[in-house]
Amino acid sequence: MTVDAAGNLHGLYPGTDGADRRLLIGSHLDTVPDAGAYDGILGVMLAVSLVESLKGRRLPFALEIIGFSEEEGVRFGVPFIGSRALVGRLDEELLSRRDSNSVSVREAIQSYGLKPTEIPAANLQEGVLGYLEFHIEQGPVLEHRDLPLGVVEAIAGQTRMDLVFTGVASHAGTTPMALRRDALVAAAEWALAVEKDARAVPGLVATVGVLEAKPGATNVIAGECRATLDVRHESDATRTQAVNAFLRNATEIANRRDISVASSTKLTQPATQMDTFLVREIDAAVSQAGIKSHRMVSGAGHDAMILAEKVASAMIFLRSPGGISHNPKESVLVEDVAKAIECGLHLLNHLASSPEFQTRAHRA
Repeated sequence: MTVDAAGNLHGLYPGTDGADRRLLIGSHLDTVPDAGAYDGILGVMLAVSLVESLKGRRLPFALEIIGFSEEEGVRFGVPFIGSRALVGRLDEELLSRRDSNSVSVREAIQSYGLKPTEIPAANLQEGVLGYLEFHIEQGPVLEHRDLPLGVVEAIAGQTRMDLVFTGVASHAGTTPMALRRDALVAAAEWALAVEKDARAVPGLVATVGVLEAKPGATNVIAGECRATLDVRHESDATRTQAVNAFLRNATEIANRRDISVASSTKLTQPATQMDTFLVREIDAAVSQAGIKSHRMVSGAGHDAMILAEKVASAMIFLRSPGGISHNPKESVLVEDVAKAIECGLHLLNHLASSPEFQTRAHRA
């Protein structure tokens, strides 16, 4: 095992011919506070289990297992630090980011005994044929369909925004209902409209996760209310159209209620398509394992979306009982893990006999 300068763990299982061609398999080692035991780390352990299941048999390409050091973005407010290093996007701005204790990413790397100056050496080298990631679904779809595994064909694009509705704070007892300029009620009306409109667009999810009223007193009409917006869809065009519609609706509500609204964009992440060849091969492997293949879109971000910038990438989801994730009650079924390993072995056999796969190389 080796550790690169971004803290990613690497393990290499050599192929038959000694060449540097290799398939990357992995996921992330970190998780969120008060989380469960499977988000991320299950994908790393499944990669190890696949190698063990080969029982010494060599493939015509090597397997490189990767445990990414930081995917969730909890400490420094930016996700995918580990996988960004592999595609050359761990830049000076990101290294200068600081946590709540004013420790920078660079300083954290140094305190771990690593050298930030060596991060460029973590970049993907020649010979990478692709990247495969197993991950719990983190949602209820597979359980609803009574399926142990799902084939990810795309990772949804995402827009995150803040909106601030500004009215007039005034006395709750002396201001007649018809004369109020209540920012909280405007934001609440808008939140309900977002839910209603999102339901009308197939595949779209939109969430108003925060309504923060000021001054926040029982007997004061809210003069200001901050609202967050999170919009996701596999089509960037559909997502953009929805965001624009939500903003127009916010403006209409604000104008009608004689208040103002301002918006700011915090994140725009484009959708990522998984590699069509690998998706087809996974479809076949899932079917060979005796499972009905179900293609799906991941609404959450994953290291695969970062690796996909340079490498043919694909994902396999495992059922999440109860749809629970980022929670101590997060779990998996033992029989689903067994099916994931079986599917993975079928996939490796398919790729080992595929001339098309073995002549691939990552995009420099």
